[in-house]
Amino acid sequence: MEPVKDTDPTIGKLVADASRDLSTLVKQEIELAKSELKISAKFGGVGVGLFAAAAFLACLTLVMLSITIALFINWDGHGLPLMWSFLIVVVAYVLIIGGLVFAGIRSVKKVRAPERAIAQGKEIPNALKGKA
Repeated sequence: MEPVKDTDPTIGKLVADASRDLSTLVKQEIELAKSELKISAKFGGVGVGLFAAAAFLACLTLVMLSITIALFINWDGHGLPLMWSFLIVVVAYVLIIGGLVFAGIRSVKKVRAPERAIAQGKEIPNALKGKA
């Protein structure tokens, strides 16, 4: 065994250096995650804006399509009267809305809590204490 020299680091110094380095690493990882999230949020915001514009134009198109369908049912006065044509279009939309609401309610009732993740989260304190 070699004798300990005055220039050799002590165990306390080694632990302090390791602790400092680990703290620096964690801080840098957090900063990296923040910068990545900022970039992702920017692209996500632009995407949401584009989807909102598309949804607005889709609503306008639906209005125009509804008028067109009602006018086709009327067929320049040779079909059903115009008021009945528009009523048929409205009833069709009400039936479609009802089906969508029914399907949405059935889908929402299937939502459950993340039970496995919660159970694993409850095990973390015991794992950190060395209890399995």
